[in-house]
Amino acid sequence: MTIPRDHPRYRSLVARESLASCCREGIVSLEGLAAHGRGEAFDYLLGERTTESALMAEKTAAAFLLCARNPVISVNGNTAALAAGEIRDLQEATGAKVEVNLFHRTEERIEKIRRLLEDNGVRVLEGEAQRLLALSHDRAYCLVEGIFSADVILVPLEDGDRCQVLAGMGKTVITIDLNPLSRTARAATLTIVDELTRALPNITRFSHSLRQEESLELITVHDNAVLLREALGEMRRRLGDALD
Repeated sequence: MTIPRDHPRYRSLVARESLASCCREGIVSLEGLAAHGRGEAFDYLLGERTTESALMAEKTAAAFLLCARNPVISVNGNTAALAAGEIRDLQEATGAKVEVNLFHRTEERIEKIRRLLEDNGVRVLEGEAQRLLALSHDRAYCLVEGIFSADVILVPLEDGDRCQVLAGMGKTVITIDLNPLSRTARAATLTIVDELTRALPNITRFSHSLRQEESLELITVHDNAVLLREALGEMRRRLGDALD
C-alpha cells in the first residue's frame, strides 16, 4: 500500500507494512507480528520518542561494544525486516560480528534472513550452528565463533530465557526492549527502552564519537535498575498527564 508521508502514524505504518511483507516472504514469523504489536503499545506510553534515560543507555551500549573483545549482534526476523541497514551501520562503526539466531528456526528462514542482511551490506557469520546454550528450544543453536564466544552481545527484541542464560554465562547482554517489566529487560546487563529503529542509529552515532576513557567511565557507572526505573517513571508521568 502507499502510505502518505503526512499521515500522523507514518513511521509506525511503514514498519507494519515492512513486517507484513517480510512475513509473506517467510522472513518474519506470524508470532513476530504479534510481538511487534505488543512493543508498539509500550512505545505509545513513551510518546514514541527517545527519552533521556534511553539515550544514556544507547551511549552506554556503544561504550560496551567499543570496549568488547568479541562483540556480536544477534539478529532475528523482526530485526532484519525493520533495521537491516541500521545493523550494517552499527557493524561498520563497532566491528561487531552479526549472527542470525531464531526461536522459530528453519534453515530456509535462516537463509532468507541472511540474504536480506547481506543485500543491505551486512557481513553475516556463517558456519554449522550447534546446540551450545542451555535451552530446550532452537535458540540454543549458535556458532562457536559468534554468540558462544562473545563477551558482549547486543540482542534486540530478545526472548527472556535466552537472555538469562547468556547473562548466566558471564556475558554482557545489551537488549533493546520497549517493555521495562519483561524478563529480558530485567535479566540484561543493559536495557535500552526504546524503539529499534530509533535506538540503533543512536548507538552508531555514539560509537563514532566516544573515546576510550569516556567509554570505560560509562561502563563503570552504569546501573540498569536505575535506567529501568526512569523508563517506568516516564510511562507513569505520561499516563498521569493523559488522565488529568
